[in-house]
Amino acid sequence: MSGELNGRRVAILAADGVERVELEQPRQALDEAGASTTVVSIAEGEIQARDHDLEDAGTFKVDQLVGDVSVDDYEALLLPGGTVNPDKLRMEPAAVRFVRDFVRSGKPVASICHGPWNFVEADVARGRRLTSWPSVRTDLRNAGAEVVDEPVVTDGNITTSRSPDDLPVFCERIVQEFAKTG
Repeated sequence: MSGELNGRRVAILAADGVERVELEQPRQALDEAGASTTVVSIAEGEIQARDHDLEDAGTFKVDQLVGDVSVDDYEALLLPGGTVNPDKLRMEPAAVRFVRDFVRSGKPVASICHGPWNFVEADVARGRRLTSWPSVRTDLRNAGAEVVDEPVVTDGNITTSRSPDDLPVFCERIVQEFAKTG
């Protein structure tokens, strides 16, 4: 896989409460495939990562603020989960706008676990075939998505996955999908 992404710029939108493995493992797969990944957030400094939502799992350095970036700056977007992370992002208009604009641009967007909550707030779930953590599925259905229980699902430019257990297939798929960008 090395070099497959040829320096493609990938934004990783995350906030405090991000599930560590859901940011770390996809980022590693993307970096190993040759992507240039950037952690974008709603506040400067570092974001607090979690393990199973409950345990402190260190921090990640924030590279850019979401209010300072544009869809034009990146070829793809990754939305990791964790319960608190997407809940914080949905409360920030700049983050919601970034997700909405990214999906509408047609560029690839990938999200895992609780991350698809971002699609609900951005009003881009309607008519999409998506998967997520079980507790998010009702929200996705109510937002007009067709919800399925599969390890990884790609519908147009959106790829979703259910949980950290699905990270191996999720990581493989997002490298494939992100490689399709020009």
